[in-house]
Amino acid sequence: MTKYTFPDNFKWGAAASGIQTEGNTNKANDNIWDLWHKQAPERFYRGIGSDLVTDTYNRYQEDVALMKQVGFNSFRTSIQWSRLIKDFETGEVCQDAVAFYHAYLDEMIANGVEPMMNLYHFDMPAELQQKYGGFESKKVVDLYVDYAVTAFKLFGNKVKYWITFNEPIVPVEGGYLYDFHYPCKKDGKLAVQVGYNIILAHAKAVHAFHQLALADTQIGVVLNLTPSYTRDDRAADQQAAWYADLLFNRSFLDPMVKNEIPQELCELFAEQNITPETTSEELECITSAKIQFLGVNYYVPRRVKAREAEYELDHFTPEVYFENYINPNGRFNPYRDNNEILPTAIYDIAMNVRDNYGNIPWFLAEIGIAMDEESEGKPDENGIIDDSFRTELMKEHLIQLHRAIEDGANCFGVHQWTFIDNWSWTNSFKRRYGFYRLDLATGDRIAKKHGVWFKELALSNCFED
Repeated sequence: MTKYTFPDNFKWGAAASGIQTEGNTNKANDNIWDLWHKQAPERFYRGIGSDLVTDTYNRYQEDVALMKQVGFNSFRTSIQWSRLIKDFETGEVCQDAVAFYHAYLDEMIANGVEPMMNLYHFDMPAELQQKYGGFESKKVVDLYVDYAVTAFKLFGNKVKYWITFNEPIVPVEGGYLYDFHYPCKKDGKLAVQVGYNIILAHAKAVHAFHQLALADTQIGVVLNLTPSYTRDDRAADQQAAWYADLLFNRSFLDPMVKNEIPQELCELFAEQNITPETTSEELECITSAKIQFLGVNYYVPRRVKAREAEYELDHFTPEVYFENYINPNGRFNPYRDNNEILPTAIYDIAMNVRDNYGNIPWFLAEIGIAMDEESEGKPDENGIIDDSFRTELMKEHLIQLHRAIEDGANCFGVHQWTFIDNWSWTNSFKRRYGFYRLDLATGDRIAKKHGVWFKELALSNCFED
């Protein structure tokens, strides 16, 4: 048995989002997921929308007690723009939302759970999408910054860790390239403009945050980083991986962490005739917006090979430059679409951040191991669900993280996705990730065995394997 001990004051907890947990009670406005579900409920697994969620709005006290029960010392969730702001043009807030978020934050703090609050988790207000095109518009960039400043001022005395965006590339991919998020467009040039505008919104919010000079607070961003591995060592495959890394990782990582826009990316956009509209003032804003920490979300590796078949889509996607590849010798999760399991990717991500991004302080903001309700099975005689599969895989990933920390990675915490099984976009509740199962019929939270192990890890700051 080897003992793996983590740094002092390490953050242990989970991640979630407001839209996936709060429910719609007393929400001031719809967001794009509410709108899309009304328009096309058939796009959602079993037709379930975000109104059927864990109902944190009404059950936050119970849920914070459950956080404490599994040893959390921290928790990341998000404020809903569509809940907090009543009138987007004037910035008028919804007082009910202000009261709710204050009470929720107070409950976490009173129970020793450090809140880490994200401002945007794929949940554009429907009105702003319909009126302006969401982040297609720089008008919405400025409205987002107004919202961010409101949140900083309202809750800045209670939140020490602020996050501008969770996985900002996902709305670009889902909404403008691959049709798995609203507004379901397929337009490479528009996708690049939306991506640029999100980076600009992040930068403006970071500057506004620093101007407020809130005491004992930090601001960062959470990116989903996916190492690109090749079929083999042939030069064409290595070039394919370089393109995948540039387009999926460095496109946001470099501007947001290094404050640099890769020249190679600019040249690629020019080659494809998809260069976004920019100004010199905006570029100066982006290249001077300093964050203090990074969150990294990791689930599966990306495997690519050189493009062999002709590219057939009528709009740009990154796959112009490569083809996706399945490793014939890989390990795969039988409970999540046979996605590959590769714990060593955690080490590779950590070394990349250490060596190429100034060893910025970072935390593993999401790592999720999916099962489904059938594979988790029914509760045992003690009322606990046996999800040992999840625990064993988590150990493998944490061993790689521990190795990275020993080699100098500046990691300060781990948040597992997620706390209670939550609604997950068009997949609704198809996949389960939580420390607790959510009974959709009753709303009951049912404990899982992994939470017992995690509590021992969080309280002792170590585990043996």
